[in-house]
Amino acid sequence: MDKQKIIKIAIAVIVIVLAIVYYFSTKDENTYDDILVNDAVVENTVEEVKQEAQKEPHFMKVYVAGEVNSPGVIELEEGSRIEDAIKGAGGVKAEANLKNINLAYEVSDGEKIYIPNLSEESEEENTPESSTSNSSTNAKGKVNINKATATELTSVPGIGASTAQKIITYREENGKFQTIEDVKKVSGIGESNFESMKDFIAVK
Repeated sequence: MDKQKIIKIAIAVIVIVLAIVYYFSTKDENTYDDILVNDAVVENTVEEVKQEAQKEPHFMKVYVAGEVNSPGVIELEEGSRIEDAIKGAGGVKAEANLKNINLAYEVSDGEKIYIPNLSEESEEENTPESSTSNSSTNAKGKVNINKATATELTSVPGIGASTAQKIITYREENGKFQTIEDVKKVSGIGESNFESMKDFIAVK
């Protein structure tokens, strides 16, 4: 085989090798680019789903009792206030006593909201202790857990009928609460319950 043929064959082989290398390198680049594009599409889709989920309202249920037109369990959007719960229960009756109810209080799922009758307050005002520090409510409208009746205790967010009775039983057996934090010693009252009621209770 002469020298020129050998050179031509070598050149052809080099061209073929370069073509093969270029093909596979281009294929890898395209594959990588495709992966980046697909990842971006997935991330955008996930973000859109998250945004849509955030837009959708989340609901909870609370129990409204006492002087409302339609007492019972009602469904509210998360972040709703006692005012919203009362509206959901058909509004208050003429005999409702809202004096010690914080209408702006944010309710939580499973909570009981009790609206007392005006007569409950009048009975309290007619007692000799009503104007002293031993009253079941203080000047700021907080319920004194050392003196409050079961009905008065259930007006506090986070305190239902059974919990109110446990509070009364505890103080009868163990004496007065020294601080509002002591109410957590009552069976069934945990940190989350205490957070709901701490701004509405007092010990003096």
